[in-house]
Amino acid sequence: MLFFAVIGLASTSAVKAQDKVEASVGTDLVSGYIWRGQDLGGVSIQPSAGLSYKGFSLSAWGSVGLEGTDTKELDLTLGYEYGGFSIGVTDYWFTSADSPARYSDYKDAHTFEVALGYDFGPLAVNWFTNFAGSVGANDEGKDVYASYISVSAPFSLGGIEWSAEIGATPWANDFYNGYSDGFKVSSISLQASKEVKITDSFSLPLWAQAIWNPTTKGAYFVAGISF
Repeated sequence: MLFFAVIGLASTSAVKAQDKVEASVGTDLVSGYIWRGQDLGGVSIQPSAGLSYKGFSLSAWGSVGLEGTDTKELDLTLGYEYGGFSIGVTDYWFTSADSPARYSDYKDAHTFEVALGYDFGPLAVNWFTNFAGSVGANDEGKDVYASYISVSAPFSLGGIEWSAEIGATPWANDFYNGYSDGFKVSSISLQASKEVKITDSFSLPLWAQAIWNPTTKGAYFVAGISF
């Protein structure tokens, strides 16, 4: 889920701009849907919309695969950012042909997650923990409130923007990777992005990402474009 950075304001006009509600809407087309090292589907359309005001944000994000068996998803996120610090709560809803679910089925079809993060500039650290709904269980069937931690580092090279990231689940759970019996690295990725110029006044953001999941031995190379 996306958070909007709060930055220092250098002029009166900039201050006034912060007092206004800002809205956004967009759609991504991706060649594959890989989330935290897990394969959730093939070619997918992923729309998003959001509102932000003085560091607070409310956003909706979805994913619909072109194949009928792909996971369908709707996420709602309420977040806040100040400086490099961010906090948010997300309601994830998943359904698929293999595991059909109604939106009203909060225990099995929804996962509620709290996120905390800090962006240091050259490095960003984020921690995510499930706290309600389908939270993940251990091998005894007890709720373990599955968590995920990621560390990412952006950099520029060859005229392109890059981001390297590593993510892991810190304790045993069946929410990630089928089942993880302890601390497991779930995703090691490298992403490159650039603006593709269409006309003198219009360009489209394009990205490509290589992902490896050491726990499941899965490897993926996906790309996406934003509208």
